[in-house]
Amino acid sequence: MIELIKDYYNKLTFYSKETPMSAVNLDNFSKAAQSGSQYVLAPLPYANNALEPVITANTLSFHYGKHHKTYVDNLNNLLANSDLAGQSLEQIIKATAGQADKAAIFNNAAQVWNHMFYWHSLKPNGGGEPSAVLKQKIEASFGNLDACKKDLAQAALTQFGSGWAWLVLDGDKVAIAKTGNAETPLTKNVRPLLTIDVWEHAYYLDYQNRRADYVNTVLDKLINWDFAAANLG
Repeated sequence: MIELIKDYYNKLTFYSKETPMSAVNLDNFSKAAQSGSQYVLAPLPYANNALEPVITANTLSFHYGKHHKTYVDNLNNLLANSDLAGQSLEQIIKATAGQADKAAIFNNAAQVWNHMFYWHSLKPNGGGEPSAVLKQKIEASFGNLDACKKDLAQAALTQFGSGWAWLVLDGDKVAIAKTGNAETPLTKNVRPLLTIDVWEHAYYLDYQNRRADYVNTVLDKLINWDFAAANLG
């Protein structure tokens, strides 16, 4: 336990010294969740009140500190004495996808990964416009940024029940995807760029049943286009 605590605090340097935020991307961000054969609650890339007033510290304390942590704890318990222990989250997700006897492992590994990706898809004082390269790709696929945001919001609003709305790179085109529950584009032949969590625990304390208000405000005020651009590869 002492070693896990030490490792958690060592992970705090991941975003500041070893890997500055500008260098965090799809190919390295999930390493902060792994400590040998164990998995840890990776630090948020900002303070828990940094997204206010759009997402309050109260929501983050439950969403990150309770829900996300539970997926981490469950994954460690499920992988005890498993050959999958010590593999990356991405390897575990791909190895267990579609296997009914490994559904619990998939669901918890994918939810750890999805949540980490979501935290990075947001940033204080986000929104605005993406960098030139990403903006050009968006315009080539959607016509303009507003159309892209409208389609992403529509995916988030029409995802029935719990799930995720994603901006992905499908070949050379930027596209929209949505997944239910713990499903993730990692199991598809596309590259995730950013995501919006539409599980109710992501927004209910702040917005109750007003999912549209949450989604549109996130897109306008918090969405991290820099992370999306870094994920183009």
